[in-house]
Amino acid sequence: MTVVKFLAAAMAVLLVSGVSVASLATYDVAASVQPSVHLANETKGPVPQIGAIPGGVNLLVVGSDSRKGQDARFGEEDSTGDLNDVTMLLHISADHSNASVISFPRDMFVPIPECPDPTGGTFNSMSRQKINTTLTYGGLACTVLTVEKLTGLDIPFAAEVQFSGVMAMSTAVGGVPVCVAEEIQDDYTQTYLTPGMHTLEGVAALQFLRTRHGVGDGSDLTRINNQQVFMSALVRTIKSADTLSDPLKVYSLAKAVTANMSLSASLNNVSTLASIAVALKDIPLDQVVFVQVPTGSTEGGVLPLQPDFEDLFTAVAADQPLKLGGTTGAGATLDPSATAAPTEPAPAEPTDPNATPDPAATTPGVTVLPESATGQTAGELTCSVGRTLENQ
Repeated sequence: MTVVKFLAAAMAVLLVSGVSVASLATYDVAASVQPSVHLANETKGPVPQIGAIPGGVNLLVVGSDSRKGQDARFGEEDSTGDLNDVTMLLHISADHSNASVISFPRDMFVPIPECPDPTGGTFNSMSRQKINTTLTYGGLACTVLTVEKLTGLDIPFAAEVQFSGVMAMSTAVGGVPVCVAEEIQDDYTQTYLTPGMHTLEGVAALQFLRTRHGVGDGSDLTRINNQQVFMSALVRTIKSADTLSDPLKVYSLAKAVTANMSLSASLNNVSTLASIAVALKDIPLDQVVFVQVPTGSTEGGVLPLQPDFEDLFTAVAADQPLKLGGTTGAGATLDPSATAAPTEPAPAEPTDPNATPDPAATTPGVTVLPESATGQTAGELTCSVGRTLENQ
C-alpha cells in the first residue's frame, strides 16, 4: 500500500505508446477512476496534457488499514478504524532530475490542525496525536493538512490506497523480487520467508509490506525499512524493459492504480497522473531516494527529531537533491551478493582559464542528510532483515 506513486509511470507509457490497444485501454483506465477527494488547499487549473508536468510535485500517498470493502481474510469491516497505516510524501524536483519518497512513522506524535469533517462542519485541532489517526478524524484531506503543517510544504496532490490496491499492483507487474537476508517469521501476517530471493505478488506482497513482528526489532521503524526494500525492487521492476515493453503489464498497472485508489480531485484525471509519471520516468534509479524521517523515542511512540527533521524539509522546500548520510536502518541491509560493475572515469575536459562560467550549467547543491535519516536509493540492492518467532 506504499508504492502507488511510481505505478503511474506505467500509465504514461500506455497513454503515449503506439500499441494497437492503447486507445481502448486508455478509455477503460479512465472509466475506472474513482470519485475524487477534495483537499482543503487544492490546486485548481487546466488539466496538463500528456507530457511531463511542469515544475516540481508534492504528492502524499496514504495506505489505509480499513477493512471496508476488503477481502474477509483481513477481518470484519468494523474490526479496525480507518487509520493511515502508511504515510509517505513523494517529492519530484522542479527540473525532474531527482525524487524522494519520505516515510512518516505511524506512531509519530504530531499536532493535528482543524480539519474539515467530510459529513459537514469541522474537527477541532489537537496539540498531540499520532499521525495515523488523521485519516479517522477528517479523511485524506486531514492527513494532507497535518503533513503540510508538520513540514511547511504545500501538497496539492494526494492518494489513498487500501489492501486490494497493493495486491492488484504487485500482480500487474508479474510479482516483485525481494531479497531476504535473515529468516522472516510472522504469525500475525502469516509471512514465512527463508533467506534468499522471493518473487511476491497478491496477498504475499501485501503481507510482506504489513509485517512488523517478523522484521528488524519488531517496531514500525524497521517495518518502514522493510517496505523500502520492496519499493526499491518495485521501482526497478517497473523501469525494466520486461515491464515497459509489455502492453498488457502496462495496462494492468494503470488499471490497478485507477481502480483501487481514492484520489484528490487535483489528481483524479488520467492526464494528470500520466504527466506526473512522465516526470518520474527518466529519473535515474540512484536519484530516487527513500527516506525515513528522523525521529526520537518517547513513551508510546516517537517524535520528530530536531533540528534534523526540520533540516530535511528545508532541503526539500529548496528543491535540493538528497543524499543519505545514515544506514538502511535495522530492518534492511545491503545485499552482500550484489556488486556494482566497475566504471571507468570519464576523461577530463580541457579547461579554459579565461572562460566565464555558464550559470545555466550549475546544479542545486546536494544536501547530505544526517545519520538519523535512514533509507536507501532505488538503485541500491538491499535485503530484509528478518526475525524468527523465538526472538519475538
